[in-house]
Amino acid sequence: MPVAPTRLLLIRAGVVFGTAAVVLVELLSALGWLNRPVVIALWAVAAVAVGRLGWHRLAGLHPKLRDFWAGADRLERVVAVALGGLFLADLVIALMAPPNNFDSQTYHLPKIEHWVAQGGVEFYPTIIDRQLAMAPGAEYILLHLRLLTGGDALYNLVQLAAGVSGALIASRIAAQLGGNRRAQLVAALIFGTTPIVVLEATSTQTDLVVALWVGAVATLVLDERGRATPWPAVVLLGAAAGLTLLTKATGLLAAGPLLVWWFAEQVRRREWLRAGAGTAIVVAMMALVAGPYLWRVETTYSNPLGPGHLRESISMQRHDPASVLINALRIAETALQTPAGPVGADAIRGLAHAIGVDPDARDITYWGATYPYTSWPPDEDRVSLPVQGALILIGAAVLLWRRGPARVYASLFWLAMLAYVALVKWQPWGNRLIVFLILLGTPLAALWIEPLLVYRRRAVARLTAGLLVIGALAGAAAVTVGWPRRLVGSGSVFTTDTMDERFVRRPDWGRDYRWAADAVNASGARRVGILQGYNTWEYPWWILLKGDDLVSLQSLQPDLPPPPIESVDAVVCVDPPNGCGFHIPASWNPQTRGAVTYAIRPR
Repeated sequence: MPVAPTRLLLIRAGVVFGTAAVVLVELLSALGWLNRPVVIALWAVAAVAVGRLGWHRLAGLHPKLRDFWAGADRLERVVAVALGGLFLADLVIALMAPPNNFDSQTYHLPKIEHWVAQGGVEFYPTIIDRQLAMAPGAEYILLHLRLLTGGDALYNLVQLAAGVSGALIASRIAAQLGGNRRAQLVAALIFGTTPIVVLEATSTQTDLVVALWVGAVATLVLDERGRATPWPAVVLLGAAAGLTLLTKATGLLAAGPLLVWWFAEQVRRREWLRAGAGTAIVVAMMALVAGPYLWRVETTYSNPLGPGHLRESISMQRHDPASVLINALRIAETALQTPAGPVGADAIRGLAHAIGVDPDARDITYWGATYPYTSWPPDEDRVSLPVQGALILIGAAVLLWRRGPARVYASLFWLAMLAYVALVKWQPWGNRLIVFLILLGTPLAALWIEPLLVYRRRAVARLTAGLLVIGALAGAAAVTVGWPRRLVGSGSVFTTDTMDERFVRRPDWGRDYRWAADAVNASGARRVGILQGYNTWEYPWWILLKGDDLVSLQSLQPDLPPPPIESVDAVVCVDPPNGCGFHIPASWNPQTRGAVTYAIRPR
């Protein structure tokens, strides 16, 4: 009997769903059938095929939940209610707030509109090459929602589902490592109340999605410790690893060592065929899921990881011990920062200079960034996690001394941490990039902290419970007043106009975008060219000029030249005025307001 079979069923279903969603996108794109009627028809067939089974399974959850509640003590009930309430608040925000994440406006969501417009996921001309070179696993799932609903109203639910699933996975891993029911609830609580988790759970970022797939790899690997892996389980492992690669390659820093552990366990059991053939199946599944996209990147940039300037902006160029140490310390300080601010930053900078490392050097720091950075305010791109982070690190250290699978798992966690700090540069928004490590680490935190909750010395138990309460309150505060989506205060999802909510990070741009869009719409232009900077927002044009044929008039891809400006009826440009003036003929009489320029082709 597997550990937590209901949770295992949900995890397996998630991996199957993600794999099917990706494979369908690639297949329909190759056949020229990637359009709304075909996708709706396929989903209708799938709903009929699995609906009866799915309903039966869901109905079976009710008695299990009832039995859980009946057998839970007061503390366990409080934890369950707190976590459920937090995710319910996230659900309200996710449904009420339109997508307004900064990166999503620039490259996550515009790529989906290009795919819909061209009926395929082939590359297209654009100056924002992150739309092409950044892994699209999460966006493939969003594409299904876009074609099914015709809009982005449900986009935020993907990350929310990943956040809830992550809490379930954390609890199951805790059970697999020997944790009792209370430890499992604590694992879910620690993950589900981490500020960066609850904030991202209402966004269209991708960090929770990759954490979901990494967590799936981890819990599926743990299932195989004591047996010869059945072939269906091998296929699921490969699919989860492929989804990790297709969503964000940094996830492989953790998924890779876990898969090596699985291979070693099969070899230790003298399951040579399973180890060899299973590895081939895992690689084949990864190729099936991520191969088509990686091939497009390889043929476009001569590297499956994208253009050099993107790779070098994120990955470490120095790997000597001193540089890795400083990178690790900066990442840890930014993640554990309290409202007191970056109090340890001066010491880190002093140590860096003492051992011959420039803490702001471009080869170990994201381009244009300067350490330190104030990360504690509840912003989805940067918020720190001092309580949860400390619990995870302490738990991962303590469990290195415990016998059994927990020790191996803790060792693999530290190996993934080391790989991350050795290969990924410090960056101001780096806290969101470690969400997959947070998910892997929360079971370790739960396993060491749970016994303290019932420790014979009441002071220890109260202090432990107090830490969990403080962490939960930090998560609640992030949901309540976090940015850029909040329940109360200025910019609340209840009081802010939907279009204003889209521009809540740049309200000045909102006024300028709408001014230009109104003028272009009034002109009757149907084909509109877009001119923009590398980090400006393209997605609002797809909302404000909906129904028009939008094309990029710039391209960083030599083999994908943009159309000439004479082929469009109007142009919208977001850039300094001199940049717009360089591209737009004076005879088009360009008009500028703030950062936005528009021009109508003379008739």
